[in-house]
Amino acid sequence: MKKSVAIIGGGPAGLMAAERLATAGLSVTVYDAMPTVGRKLLLAGKSGLNITHAEDYARFVTRFGAANDRLRPILDLMTPEAIRVWAADLGTETFVGSSGRVFPKVMKASPLLRAWLRRLEATGVTILTRHRWAGFEGKALIFETPEGQKHVTADVTLLALGGASWPKLGSDAAWVSLLEGQGVDITPLRPANCGFDCDFSESFDTRFSGQPIKSVKATSAAGTTQGEFVISRGGIEGSLIYAHSAALRDALDRDGHAALMLDLTPGRTEEKLVADLARQDRKASFSTRLKKAANLDGAKIALLREVNPEANQLDAGDLARLIKTLPLPVRRPRPIAEAISTAGGVALDGVDETFMLTSRPGTFVAGEMLDWEAPTGGYLLTACFATGIAAASGIDRWLETPKA
Repeated sequence: MKKSVAIIGGGPAGLMAAERLATAGLSVTVYDAMPTVGRKLLLAGKSGLNITHAEDYARFVTRFGAANDRLRPILDLMTPEAIRVWAADLGTETFVGSSGRVFPKVMKASPLLRAWLRRLEATGVTILTRHRWAGFEGKALIFETPEGQKHVTADVTLLALGGASWPKLGSDAAWVSLLEGQGVDITPLRPANCGFDCDFSESFDTRFSGQPIKSVKATSAAGTTQGEFVISRGGIEGSLIYAHSAALRDALDRDGHAALMLDLTPGRTEEKLVADLARQDRKASFSTRLKKAANLDGAKIALLREVNPEANQLDAGDLARLIKTLPLPVRRPRPIAEAISTAGGVALDGVDETFMLTSRPGTFVAGEMLDWEAPTGGYLLTACFATGIAAASGIDRWLETPKA
């Protein structure tokens, strides 16, 4: 009789593990609380599914913060190139964008997911939706279903329930209390790749909310990157902000304050800016002088004055310095439910090298439930795939090992 595996969570990590385990000849059932699986994957693909990243692999594997050393051998199991081959086998050709991000040529996630589900069905994987995991009862798994409570016993269990971002898609972190009750060490979940609240004035908020701040450089402890962001209601968001979100969040936790340093004119040196500002007629309005000397638009000028209301009183040298190094204070991350991903989760020292819980032998963990984080750009999805494969390999070994 085939050994049975219960996979709880139908996201990328759980489905990748299901594919590998079913191919190995195991009886695999995937349980998901939602009416369909892969919902967060589909959301990620609404504006183009960023499936992985094509940057130099030696650089790629350094993108996972404190978890770099632990994930390095795991990522070797499903490299960016291997993901592109896997997608091609499912009929999804990919291309590398100008930023190095890798996308399906059709951009959408739905064709890839449909083909993947067909392959899983063909290999014998059973997917049961509307099955919300409610914990353990001895060796049994408890599920709440529309037909009532069910108890399921499997030879081994894989938990791949995601983090706490976008809970309406299924990742609601209800598993935290269930695992803590089993003595599992959980690092508190925090927002990652998120926006931030700022103390903007009501007038600035009303006028500029939703407007982009284009072509700027941002600097934090994460380094310096160029791009754009959006003034949101009461704060800031967008890809440039996400690139610095972990550094800003950690600074807020550590110091109680943080600021993102902005260069509003990355194409101009400070020296040229000083000269151009000095040539302006002081009788002209502040906005006119900045438009002519620095080519700043209305949103950038307003942001400059929002940070320093006395900016119009500065001489050319101090004003140029402010434009090139504008310290934008952030007050707090946006709520975790709005974040693209989460940091924290099952502590890595609480799982062995195969991602099995040391406190509950026979139960494995994969994906965003684990305590690691990564920037956007395909890194998150790649690590979810890779940890799913690593856990599947560990499960296979566990089932083959004679038990005392």
